[in-house]
Amino acid sequence: MKRIVVPSAALAALAGLALALPAGAAAKSPATVKVSNSSLGKILVNGSGRTLYMFTKDGRNKDRCVTIQTCTSVWPPLTTKGKPVARSGAKASLLGTIKLPNGRLQVTYAGHPLYTYSADVMPHETDYVGTPQFGGTWYAVSSTGAKVK
Repeated sequence: MKRIVVPSAALAALAGLALALPAGAAAKSPATVKVSNSSLGKILVNGSGRTLYMFTKDGRNKDRCVTIQTCTSVWPPLTTKGKPVARSGAKASLLGTIKLPNGRLQVTYAGHPLYTYSADVMPHETDYVGTPQFGGTWYAVSSTGAKVK
């Protein structure tokens, strides 16, 4: 499948459509992180099978996307209520959380804050892996916590 890069402003507008998951939605239960097969190999996905991303601008256990206007509308943080759950190849020892400015808990893996992508609508989508946006690049994450290109 051919990857199409859409400008940030257009993505921010798309993020508000009903097709996208609400970025500000509070988690109602513990988040699930698991490993699944994709066109790029094995990657981390959430409980719905949506690809989980890391942002190269983030520091270890530090979400920088939240400080950039419209970033979390396009790349919603994976949030959890309570301790996140590792399933199907994900390592519980690499899961953690950080507190966001709004008080919600964002899931981390090997110190990388995790995100979904607002335009991903199908499970295991990888079209946006390697997208440069908001001053960094967005990659999928392997079961060891390494970036997947």
